[in-house]
Amino acid sequence: MPLLSPDTDTDIAALREHIHHGRWLVACLCAEWCGTCRSYRATFADLAVRHPECCFVWVDVEDHADALGDFDVENFPTLLVQRMDDAGDVLFFGPVLPHAGVVEGLLSRDLAAAPAVPAAPDLRAWLLELV
Repeated sequence: MPLLSPDTDTDIAALREHIHHGRWLVACLCAEWCGTCRSYRATFADLAVRHPECCFVWVDVEDHADALGDFDVENFPTLLVQRMDDAGDVLFFGPVLPHAGVVEGLLSRDLAAAPAVPAAPDLRAWLLELV
């Protein structure tokens, strides 16, 4: 599945299909001015292709501050992993090193048994509102 971006994906039907198809939402919260984020984007896109069971989304925190609600992202890149089912539990939310192995390690865990993060933005709901 390709990397999705609310900034550039204009095919709403395709975006909706990708969002509903994924088992996990894997979102990179970044900023265009951040050189580390710009460099990491290609790696994150490669991860999206290697993990079609997930919906990978690139979210610029300055362009989409509404997606975060009251949460501030101060370190880049920040990763959010969320269930795409009705529960929508967030299983990881925090800054990560910009290496594919970090995401690979998270996705290799038994996420079905992971506890929910007590405080994190609901990006799943935000994306569903967009489409």
